[in-house]
Amino acid sequence: MNEALLRSLTPSVLGILVRRGADFAAAEDAVQDALVEAVRVWPDEQPRDPKGWLVTVAWRRFLDATRAEAARRRREDRVDEEPAPGPAPATDDTLQLYFLCAHPSLTPSSAVALTLRAVGGLTTRQIARAYLVPEATMAQRISRAKRTVAGVRFDQPGDVATVLHVLYLVFNEGYSGDVDLAAEAIRLTRQLAAAIDHPEVAGLLALMLLHHARRASRTGPDGSLVPLAEQDRGRWDTVMIAEGVEILQAALVRDRLGEFQAQAAIAALHADARAAEETDWVQIVEWYDELAGLTDSPVVRLNRAVAVGEADGPRAGLAELAALSDSLPRHTAVAAYLHERDGDLATAARLYAEAAHKAPTLAERAHLTRQAARLNTGRPG
Repeated sequence: MNEALLRSLTPSVLGILVRRGADFAAAEDAVQDALVEAVRVWPDEQPRDPKGWLVTVAWRRFLDATRAEAARRRREDRVDEEPAPGPAPATDDTLQLYFLCAHPSLTPSSAVALTLRAVGGLTTRQIARAYLVPEATMAQRISRAKRTVAGVRFDQPGDVATVLHVLYLVFNEGYSGDVDLAAEAIRLTRQLAAAIDHPEVAGLLALMLLHHARRASRTGPDGSLVPLAEQDRGRWDTVMIAEGVEILQAALVRDRLGEFQAQAAIAALHADARAAEETDWVQIVEWYDELAGLTDSPVVRLNRAVAVGEADGPRAGLAELAALSDSLPRHTAVAAYLHERDGDLATAARLYAEAAHKAPTLAERAHLTRQAARLNTGRPG
């Protein structure tokens, strides 16, 4: 059973149903039914045209649901027959669906959540973690968004800013290793950059490339996390870094700074350092100041505290950290790192252990546990 194939076909099948007249919520339900049927049938005999098979089955499910609900009988009059047999068109509808989900009837946060769930393939738990809210809260938000767009004609696509935030969150989930979506997010952002002359689109593409260039060095042979300072920079993709820097520089000279350009500038400064100790932390703090002014994000301020700790010393970083809520994800891990740099190894070990219990992924938990054990046994960093 090829789950990767099903996942890759889902956006295109969904787009075909929407273009044929299905409202988004009904189309999503029909596609999900078709995927369940594929899981049941394909292990015995996978069709020669998987996409065409999914379109046909999903369309049948949509027609069945339409006939069963009196409120949708007007839509049934516009649908006289199933799609013609034969291969389905090879059009890539994914980016179009991102814009359609960013509908003006939705708030930006609801549009992002709906797109991540319906098109991006992320789970409700992953989306909730990205938004720093409980899973139940996010589930309610997504349900409300579905109800809002039920029956809406998708002829008013949303704005670029909402789509960019969706692509950014999809990339982050792919980059974390939870879902392999990073390359897909880059592909879609390249498409968007080719279609729209927008500095923030370029900034996001540059940011993705600069982070993705380091991906091979982020984990060890056993799958363990490797912190940025310890990564083998010889494994970084210099061609991708050069492309990211070039795209970023072209965006910055237009003097329309946005949050993705600022983040890309920080990533470029990390990529420019031949060794961790050569990192220009003073400039990185300055870029975090710009970024904080653009977003007012607590996560940005948390990362800025780390940069201040590197530029001005760990006690300066701890002073910045003290002004932030300790409920922030990774707040405890940052505190542990800064206390270790300040020489308070006992406090650092305790905080590393505490952070391990709060870690959102097994890989982070294992890394933080090793850090605590290292300090407790007196091994050097």
